Amino acid sequence: MRAARRPSFLRAIRVAGPAGEADFFPPGDEGQAAAYAAWINARFPETVPTALRAAHGLADAASRRFDTVLMGAGTYRTVLDASPASPHAHLRQYVLSRTLPPEPEADVTVAGGDALALVRDLKRRDGQNVWLCGGGRLAGALLTEIDELILKSYPVVAGSGVPLFDATFTPTPFAVTWYARR
Repeated sequence: MRAARRPSFLRAIRVAGPAGEADFFPPGDEGQAAAYAAWINARFPETVPTALRAAHGLADAASRRFDTVLMGAGTYRTVLDASPASPHAHLRQYVLSRTLPPEPEADVTVAGGDALALVRDLKRRDGQNVWLCGGGRLAGALLTEIDELILKSYPVVAGSGVPLFDATFTPTPFAVTWYARR
């Protein structure tokens, strides 16, 4: 008898629930949560929100890969529920929105125009990479400008919700440069 086949891909990866919620991602037990935090802190310390950096020993940690974060309005609103209005004060922060006020905080820039033009401009500037933090519609709109895709996964299936990329059917290959499986 043949062994059951496992799917080699997922049809739809969800990055949040239908209302943008992300609190259903399991942190695991204390040991798993600590191991995951150590993994993120070592590889992507700049992705830890400013309010949590000191508690994780990252208050003075240098950015390894990103010096700019770009969020959609939905992600920014979700972040505001859990942290100060400047969630990543250690980075240049941009929020793409047509509904938010122009400058909610002194160090957060709200851009309501062309997302592609903004990203192309940011990529031309000196510095490190731009981190696209959440937002399936925004990721879909910027797909042609995404140079690297870093995926982290949790052992949970969300069902419906915000897709990783909310865009028209556009197969876009990426080279696999790093892979880990336990």
